[in-house]
Amino acid sequence: MVLLSAVSSFFQQVAPILPPGLVTTVAAAFVGDGKYFSVWKNEFIGTLLMIGFTFSPGKWIGRDALTVAWFAHACGVVAADKIGGGQHVNPAVTLSMYALGKCNYTEAFVRIMGSMAGGLVAFPLFKVFADYMKLTPLGGPEFNPSGDEEGINAGLSEFLAVVLLMIIIYTVNWELNFGKYHYWIKQTLTAIGIRYLIETFPTAGPAINPMLGTTWYIFANGAYPDHLGHYFTYWVSPFLAAIVASCMYVIYAGGTVFGKTLPLGPVKGGGKPTTSESKKKK
Repeated sequence: MVLLSAVSSFFQQVAPILPPGLVTTVAAAFVGDGKYFSVWKNEFIGTLLMIGFTFSPGKWIGRDALTVAWFAHACGVVAADKIGGGQHVNPAVTLSMYALGKCNYTEAFVRIMGSMAGGLVAFPLFKVFADYMKLTPLGGPEFNPSGDEEGINAGLSEFLAVVLLMIIIYTVNWELNFGKYHYWIKQTLTAIGIRYLIETFPTAGPAINPMLGTTWYIFANGAYPDHLGHYFTYWVSPFLAAIVASCMYVIYAGGTVFGKTLPLGPVKGGGKPTTSESKKKK
């Protein structure tokens, strides 16, 4: 009885401060006997850094100067990626990488859980920091069902933004080479692209990242989202966008989507050689 009483007391103290879903996302770190723990850890840390460095501009930095806020956001994108080790920190990006064969299913699952855990911890953590430092609390993307009950307009905004985000990622990471300064140039271009997408597709926040939309909601409301429009906007649309973008890239550069070849492409390199051309080469 004493042991149970002590455990119950501890549980009653801890449970209210744990974000819903955190235990599940942490448990995923040990899938496969911990084989992917480092992947989970890097996604967790990368997400913490990404939210801290990219949500603070406009709130803590450059509140009255848009140019300063944009510059700080760009620096935040580069810094979070560099310090965090270049993790996905975005379930839609992870889905695309899985579709293109860049990671297996288990790794993709663990990456998504790591980023979700990072988001669940980041928002309350930075709220405590903001309160202590007397700073403006960070905000987050929110789905507004008024006039868009099914989330079609918001979902379209997120869909287009994610497709363009993926095109930026494919281009600067795989198609362009900036030589000695490749990393710094491609990350700067990525940061500029992300800022542009934020300003161009504001309907759903924007999030351009399923993890951000849902972890912010959980932090702001203390519970899982209960509106289907939220899931359509922040998960269905971005995931569909990631698959469409993956198909577009395979049509351009070749490869497979979920292990399957497509009947179109590749455009890059002039496409597949014809039968007669193949015989001539032999």
